[in-house]
Amino acid sequence: MRRVAILDDYAGAALQLADWSPVQSRAEITSFDRHLSEAEAAEQLRPFDVVCTLRERMAFTRSLIERLPNLKLITIVGRSLPNLDLAAATENGVLVAHSDFAHPRFRSVRDATPEFAWGLLIATVRNLAEEHRRMREGGWQTTTGMTLSGKTLGLVGLGRVGKRMAEYAKAFGMEVIAWSQNLTAETAASVGARRVEKSALFAESDVVSIHVVLSERTRGLVGESEFAAMKPNAYLINTSRGPIVEEEALIEALRTGCIAGAGLDVFDVEPLPRDHPLRSLPNVTLAPHLGYVTREMLSVFYTDTVEAVVAWLDGTPARIANPEAQAR
Repeated sequence: MRRVAILDDYAGAALQLADWSPVQSRAEITSFDRHLSEAEAAEQLRPFDVVCTLRERMAFTRSLIERLPNLKLITIVGRSLPNLDLAAATENGVLVAHSDFAHPRFRSVRDATPEFAWGLLIATVRNLAEEHRRMREGGWQTTTGMTLSGKTLGLVGLGRVGKRMAEYAKAFGMEVIAWSQNLTAETAASVGARRVEKSALFAESDVVSIHVVLSERTRGLVGESEFAAMKPNAYLINTSRGPIVEEEALIEALRTGCIAGAGLDVFDVEPLPRDHPLRSLPNVTLAPHLGYVTREMLSVFYTDTVEAVVAWLDGTPARIANPEAQAR
């Protein structure tokens, strides 16, 4: 019988949120509810034919792939996985099955991330996490928040999520400005935003929210100079990817009061190490990469994964990112 691993199922929800019976009748499924280091993965995943990943929670490096001799299929959510070595998978005869985000069921859940980003924004500017902690400890309020109406939201990136954020901002009575490398004034205006240069965005915004994808162009996009340009009572929100922001520069800006605070859902290293300095700063609201983590969205992700595994079990693998590996 084939063996299938579901990785990084932190909430233990994978088997409840999709119908895995077409796989369970033909394979043994094991769900891992904690993140495995590469050394742990090399040992514990050795017997498995299939591993099912969820976004970038698990890195599949060449060194890991080469230590998994039984591995034949990796499923990924999305069309690519930045921390998966596709060349190594191909060279080792491992198929990679990707999702199809154009499928109607994906379109039905795409608001999960912008909804969460807006919630994190409000929680950050109203110091909700810090006041929640004090209430749990028996205390009472000690901070003051910021009203959003009449303030300026700066969007770094105005793609699908950024455009939704602009809509929310208008409902809250905010002015919206935006910048990215390829953004035009016409595109910004089409969603009620004003296109500005990068330096102006950081200088004028009361809240800066990041919505660009991680690439070589965007890695380290926000650093010391951007924080120095921000108002001392301004906030940074990042629900995109951690390395877009220079972590040390952000920590310094928070420690020195260069900015008022930050709301973070993404980090350079995930899960965030227990002793990481961000965990101890009072002016940062932290979330464990929850942007897409809703029952509805995970149900769609795992339903797609089941389809990919069944197709492979049937001998007709579908949506393969590296078809040349099939010849091995």
